[in-house]
Amino acid sequence: MTDFFKGHGLGNDYIALELETLGLELTPLAVRLICDRHNGVGSDGILARVPSAAADFGVRIFNPDGSEAEKSGNGLRIFAAYLLEQGDVDVRRPFTVETLGGIVRMEIQNQSDDGVLAVEVEMGTATFRSADVGLPGPDRETDNEPLELDSGDVVHINTVSVGNPHCVVFQDELDVESLRRRAPQISTHPSFARGVNVQFAVPVEPDTLDAWVWERGAGETRASGSSACAVAAAAVRRGMVSERQVTVRMPGGSLHVHVRDDWSLVLSGPVESVYSAYLSDGMRRRLEMLG
Repeated sequence: MTDFFKGHGLGNDYIALELETLGLELTPLAVRLICDRHNGVGSDGILARVPSAAADFGVRIFNPDGSEAEKSGNGLRIFAAYLLEQGDVDVRRPFTVETLGGIVRMEIQNQSDDGVLAVEVEMGTATFRSADVGLPGPDRETDNEPLELDSGDVVHINTVSVGNPHCVVFQDELDVESLRRRAPQISTHPSFARGVNVQFAVPVEPDTLDAWVWERGAGETRASGSSACAVAAAAVRRGMVSERQVTVRMPGGSLHVHVRDDWSLVLSGPVESVYSAYLSDGMRRRLEMLG
């Protein structure tokens, strides 16, 4: 019996499974063990299929630290690949998925000869209100607002919610060592009540940005779909790019975001399946013992 499916979008990998038939409770400790790259299957998170009364399918998205995410652009595209593998969706036939961050409309646009899928996700509407990311003080639209870090550094933030919270910092260049030092301080900053996903971004063309991502509950990530949406929306809003069809280049590759006039966002990019497998009896027992 197949327990799970594994796929990746630009190196950001997720496990997808059917929660009702797994026979195990996905406690935070269980999630951490399954996602562990040395002692478990290894992944950037888990996509647990659940029933939905509001959409065609439902999914719960778990970060590798055991916490739960509202939405994930790469995760949703991988979930589409899982549903295709299960025979539950077809290429070029739209369907809907309910997440904690809202219902999204999706479509697998095509499949290459080597099995790479091009998947489009309507990610919802970007908002720039401070309250939507849990930032204290009067509700406002943040616009390069200063934030002091524990180290004494000051970064200028642009907050975006696409159903989950993001903090975009525009830079002149991406100095990775500096980003690795500052990103976790921003992600866990006490000003963000629920924590926040962090993106450092550099505009390079009228329709292109380079970005580096630190995800809440996961850390440094090769690519992130919701982060690409946040970067594109913030860049359009601040006039950092002049086009609304935006390419966001990350270490794992590029994603494309259409920022519509009403600030609704359409994300598109590739997804690859990796394998389907089952958990051994020993692994199941270890997971059950975690309680």
